[in-house]
Amino acid sequence: MEKLEKFQLALSAAIISVGVLFSSLVFAAKIQKNETITVTGSASKIVKSDSAKVSFMVQTRAKSQKDAFNLLKTQNPLIVSFLESKGIDKSSIETKPVGGYYIYKITPNGYNTNELLAYNATQNYEISSKNVDKIKEISAEIQTLANKGINLEIYQPEFFYSDLASIKVDLLKEATQDAKQRATSMLSAANSKVGKVRQMRMGVFQITPPDSTMVSDMGENDTSTVDKKVTAVANIVFSVK
Repeated sequence: MEKLEKFQLALSAAIISVGVLFSSLVFAAKIQKNETITVTGSASKIVKSDSAKVSFMVQTRAKSQKDAFNLLKTQNPLIVSFLESKGIDKSSIETKPVGGYYIYKITPNGYNTNELLAYNATQNYEISSKNVDKIKEISAEIQTLANKGINLEIYQPEFFYSDLASIKVDLLKEATQDAKQRATSMLSAANSKVGKVRQMRMGVFQITPPDSTMVSDMGENDTSTVDKKVTAVANIVFSVK
């Protein structure tokens, strides 16, 4: 009985070995038959933003629309003065049109009435600069205007890099080289070599925070960080020889 069990184990091992060898041969045969291999290559580079902008909204509330708008007017010089004290030129401050809405009284039961309670006026500001560090500083300190009675809501600053066009050219070249290296490595295991390029397709660019793994079929274009990672992808079909 013991000899029979050893024979069965040896036979099973032999069958598995033959199966692995057959699978390898089939894989190699398929490559030779199809005569092409499709590989995706990628390349990335960390860049630092060279421009930025920050936006915020100022709100006032008064009994009438006129009073709410006038209150915005009185606050505007204080806001401009603060920004200029931080080194921002007045020409870099964009003041958006004034907006707002009426507020009506609500009954204790939660029903709306036609009785006018107040008017809420709003005005948005946008500051753009090539001094990225200055925008970061302003976005962190502008809330101090609340000490002067200014009610504001600050939005997340946005950071941009202007020379993406030239970087994309270099990254596409590197992504293509990476694809060829990958194809060479894969084909060497099947005793084949990389031939000519049959087809090439550029993938979408991903602009993300440096440590991010975000990807999108439409491409990412993150503006939340000063430093960014720009990634290019190339999908290439090589002939096999």
